[in-house]
Parts: sequence; structure tokens; C-alpha cells
Amino acid sequence: MAATLPAGVDVRAIPSTVWVLLALAWFATLAWRPLLEPDESRYAEIPREMTHSGDWVTPRLNGLKYFEKPPLQYWATAAAYSVFGMEEWTARLWSCALAFLCLPLAYGFARYLYGDGAEAIAAAAVLAVNPYFAIIGQLNILDSGFCFFMVASLFSFMRARTCEPQSRRELGWMAVASASLALAVLSKGIAALVLIGGTLVLHMLVTRDLRHWRRWHLPVTIPLFLLITVPWFVVVSRRNPEFLQFFFIHEHFQRFLTDEADREGPWWFFIPYLLLAVIPWIGPVRLQWKRPTDDVGIARAMLWSWCAFLFFFFSISHSKLPTYILPMMPALAVLLAPYVVKRISTAAWITCGLLVLAAIGMVVGAQHKVGAIPPTLLIWSAVGAGVAIAAALSARKSWIAAALGCVLGFQALLMAYSHFPPVRNSKGLVAAAQSSIGPETQLFSVNQYRQGVAPYLGRTLRMVMFRGELAFGIEQEGAGFIPTLEQFIEQWRVASDAVAFVDPATFERLRAQNVPMRLVVRDGRSVVVARK
Repeated sequence: MAATLPAGVDVRAIPSTVWVLLALAWFATLAWRPLLEPDESRYAEIPREMTHSGDWVTPRLNGLKYFEKPPLQYWATAAAYSVFGMEEWTARLWSCALAFLCLPLAYGFARYLYGDGAEAIAAAAVLAVNPYFAIIGQLNILDSGFCFFMVASLFSFMRARTCEPQSRRELGWMAVASASLALAVLSKGIAALVLIGGTLVLHMLVTRDLRHWRRWHLPVTIPLFLLITVPWFVVVSRRNPEFLQFFFIHEHFQRFLTDEADREGPWWFFIPYLLLAVIPWIGPVRLQWKRPTDDVGIARAMLWSWCAFLFFFFSISHSKLPTYILPMMPALAVLLAPYVVKRISTAAWITCGLLVLAAIGMVVGAQHKVGAIPPTLLIWSAVGAGVAIAAALSARKSWIAAALGCVLGFQALLMAYSHFPPVRNSKGLVAAAQSSIGPETQLFSVNQYRQGVAPYLGRTLRMVMFRGELAFGIEQEGAGFIPTLEQFIEQWRVASDAVAFVDPATFERLRAQNVPMRLVVRDGRSVVVARK
């Protein structure tokens, strides 16, 4: 599929200069943004507790067993903490790095598939200018790593199927596919097997091609997969007999089949997020179905099968979160590349327009919500809008400027969002309370659990009343859990040095009962009180 290069593109610069510039832009605000709650803070705290306890087998959150997800990202982040210390940028390093690596992954596979530098560049640009991907890829969550390893497995398998049957190259690519799939399982669980398996079955039905089943090199790929995945599952199960039932039954089957996780949504839940991802490119795409016959057509059918099955699988699940369809994005970028190769400038204008609207919306929303605009929010919103406008104006001359502008613009919006009321991070709250907390101070979390408090304090808290996602850990080893407010008041009255992070409504109940306490600081979601 030959195509004309967009203006300002130098294919030879892609492997070096451009990737360096994109990386610098991608990681620009990693150390500046406070950890958002709940997810970013949760996935910063679990590896912090690993490094503190030295136990890298049993994940813990606030000192309690936490088996909701496998440990690969916890291990990687704990390793970063061990080398560089616990910082906001080290907490995000693994997830954001793997999200960034999806850009060269899409570029490399598109270049292999289409044999054309322009379409490979378009694939990278589609992903960089994708609002959905650009935002989620900046967050400390498990989905970015899962996305990278799943797509790496898929692309590797597709490379293998074009090699000479039973050749060393085919074996090599299948080994990469197997190892990547194993790392995806260690990133987020056995849903990886369902997604890959469903995609292959769907692709087989669409193409009526059974030949790829013969290319798996099972005597090598299965042992390799098991060698990577099984050891942790065996060790953690031996140390924690309750693990298998909770992880496999509760976290996978019950979440998928029931509303137990309280994350239900309508069947169309993911459609708005998909539209957000593709809206910059939706104009030039004209899809026509015909049965694939050549290698490119068969590969594109595999990518469409992947996107369709993943979207269908999570749409019928009873547990839905906006980030679940992230692994579709690199595949969509490769699929859309031939249609948008000459329209990168137009897409940049659309994305930058969305950026400006989001910046304005954030400022207006803050004014409406609290009657004032936090200065930091206003500054970062203006920076985001300014960068977006500059990117749009320069997009005609260079796709690089468009990509850099979009990446930086969305990070500026995330900086602004971190100051949007009520603030969804605990950095300022903990900093203000720090002077009242000594090494021997008892710490309580009363009728709430602010995920960011523990990582910013570097200490766990004793839970009062609230269970939430800590319920399993409390049931297993929650001897210190205080189930009622009355029991907490009794212990609070006899404490000589204690600080509590309290839900505002509960704080009013304590004040109404004349419980002795000194107000330290408060924000929109917590009140911090001290005993001394």
C-alpha cells in the first residue's frame, strides 16, 4: 500500500531523534503531578509496602492482604523504589514507560505490515494524538502494562504466521508471543488468555483459515508460558491458602458474571470512550468488508477480530471501567493508518480543539462548583490550551509538532485536573498534617480510606468502620480493625499521641459528642484531627 509522506516527515529520523523528542514529551510531567486517587495511589502504595516489608510474594494494601491483581507491576515499581526511592515519577515509571512503548510497537508493526514508512508514521501519530490513549497512558494503573504485553503478543503471533512454517524465525516469534502473553497474565490476570483465545477463534471463523493453529510450537511455547506464570501462583498459594478462591473465583468469574464489584454499566458503556479515541480520525475512514485473501488482508482481519472481541467481551461483563478497552488502541492505530496518512494535520486540529474545550470546561466547572478558580488549575489549563493551539498551527508542517503538542497538552490538563475541586489527591493534605505526626503517633482512618495518605506518609493507618476494597484483607488478618465509632472513641480518649483522617460527616458526629480533638487541616473530602 504505497502512500505519499506527509509534509515534514523524515523517515530516517524516526528511530532516533523523533523517538527521543516524543519520550521527553511523554515523561515531561511524571514527577510533577501528584498521585491521583484511588488508582494511582493504590498502585504506588502496594509496592511501597513490598519494599518496606521485604515480602515480594504476598501483595498488601495498608498492611492487609490484597489479591485483586497479579504482582508484575508491583515488582517493577518496587524495584524502581529500591534504586531511586519512592517518588511520584518512580511510582509511574513502569506503567507510563510501557504505554509509551506502544508507540514504536505500533510503528514497527505497521511498517512491517504495509511496507511503507508513511503508514508506519501515521500509525504512531494516530496513537500519539489519540485523546483516550494520551490521557490513560500517563496514569499509574495496570492497564498500560497489560495493553503493551497483550498487543506485543498479538503482533508477534502475526509476525510468526508469515514466516516459513516450522522455521527458526517462526519459533522465535512464537516464543516472543508466548512470553508476552505470560507477562500480560502476570500484569492483570487470566483475562489475557480469554482475549487471545476469543480473538483467534473469531479470526478463524472470519477467514476460514485453520493453518495458524499448526504454527504454535506448543512443545516450546507452553513450557515457556508456564515457566513465567506458574512460580508466583504456586508460592503465593502455598503461603496463602485463601488466594486461589479469591483470585480466580471472586476476582475473575464473579466480577465478570455479577454486579458484586459495583462497576456495572449499560451495554453501550464503552462507546463514548471509543468515540473519544477515534474522533480525530473518523472523517476519512471508509470501511468496506471483503473476505481477506492476501497476507495484509488476513493480518488486518486479525486486528479487527481483536478489537471486536475485546470490545464485545468487556461490554457484556458486569464489571466495567473506562480503561478496559485500552488494548484496542495500538491495533486501531495500525488499522487506521492507511486511511489517515495524509490527514494528520486535520486530526491534530480536532484533537487540539478538544483540548481547548476541555481546558475551558475545567475552568468553568471549578468556578461553578466552588465559586472560585484555583490559580494552579487556571495556569495549567491555559498552558494546555496554549500548547494545543501552537500544535494545531504547526501541524501542517510537521506531524512531529502535532504529536508533541497533543502529548504535552493532555499532560497539562492532567496537571490542572489534579487541582480540580474536590482535590483527588492527598499530597497537600498530608503535607499540612505532617507537623502533627511523629514516629510514635498512632494513625487512624475513620469511615474512609484515602488511598493517597499512606504512600505520602510512608505509613499504614488503622482502619475504623470502613472496609471497601480492604474487606478481604480485614477478614483474613484484620485484628486491628475497629468496627464501630464508639470503639474508636474509647481508644481515642486514652491515646496520648494520635492523628485521625476522618470522613467529614463522621467528624461532625465526633464533634457533636464533644470528643477531644484538635483540628489540624481539612479539604473537601477529609478532616484531619489530632489527640494532643
